[in-house]
Amino acid sequence: MNKELKEKIMKKYRTHDKDTGSANIQIAILTEEIKMLTEHLQKHKKDFSSRRGLVGKISERRKLLRYLEKHEPENHESLVKKLKIRIPKKIESAKEEIEPTKEEIDELEAGVV
Repeated sequence: MNKELKEKIMKKYRTHDKDTGSANIQIAILTEEIKMLTEHLQKHKKDFSSRRGLVGKISERRKLLRYLEKHEPENHESLVKKLKIRIPKKIESAKEEIEPTKEEIDELEAGVV
């Protein structure tokens, strides 16, 4: 990624004039790098060094997204929509869906016995 592209991304996603490293900017830069690495890996399937770098960048972006979601939820939502990032369904919400069924099973077992 060249310097001009990074500066363009910084200008687009900064929160104030002197902002150069906020979570928004870091996520946007990582997203662009991930796109570039993905295109590279589609051509060069056996480039495992780049694949390892891609996994690291995805992991770092995921950490930053988690931070942003915890501290600035409305900002997180708008950034995810702008960058078109797919967010997996939360495990916690799946657990909440399971809880009522456990109670129903206990009631049925109590009624049968």
